[in-house]
Amino acid sequence: MLVEAEAAQQVIEFSHAEPCGTIKLTCPVALLHVHIGHVIADFMLEYPKVQVHLEATNRRVDLLAEGVDIAIRVRPEPFEDSDLVLKRLSERGLCLVASTALVEKMGLPATPTDLVQWPSLGLGEPQHQYAWTLSGTENEKIAVSHTPRYVTTDMVALRSAALKGVGVVQLPSLMVNEQLKQGSLIHLLPQWQPKKDIIHLVYPSRRGQLPAVRALIDFIAQYYQSFTEA
Repeated sequence: MLVEAEAAQQVIEFSHAEPCGTIKLTCPVALLHVHIGHVIADFMLEYPKVQVHLEATNRRVDLLAEGVDIAIRVRPEPFEDSDLVLKRLSERGLCLVASTALVEKMGLPATPTDLVQWPSLGLGEPQHQYAWTLSGTENEKIAVSHTPRYVTTDMVALRSAALKGVGVVQLPSLMVNEQLKQGSLIHLLPQWQPKKDIIHLVYPSRRGQLPAVRALIDFIAQYYQSFTEA
């Protein structure tokens, strides 16, 4: 009984300890550049005894095999991480955009099928088929197949190519809001919406979790409580 009591007391003391030590986490490149980088910096100012090792990557990380404490992910449902603890943070809207010059050349599309004639850009690893799946105002769905001229895993590069008029691209609204306001990009078919992604984080287990890891999870979650894409 004495040993169990001492162990319980150690757990209590551990949970109330000042966050310290090293946190290893991963985050998609574009999400890091848009705002997560600022969140991590604010966290480190608040917790000066914490070190952060962050890998900016779009690959699917095996947390257990690679010793990662937290992975921030952006994916549509359903999720495939049943062996991990998952915390939903927010939704991320997507939109189809093209440069003013390309719209002037091609004309504004009236329906999704009009995009078949447009040059396009693709996100991710090269694959055999590409399609934009869109939902209309009455929940009707349509998949528009396209053959991208330019394929990359980097969203910033795709945005740059779209601004140059290379092709139409589907990107997170967060990445193009400023360009849409400036008029350098035009939102195509706003009445047809791509399925939203879910911004979420995953981690191996709550049991034995370092105070620093728990503090960062709570810090990120608190940020997203007041998050808006506008």
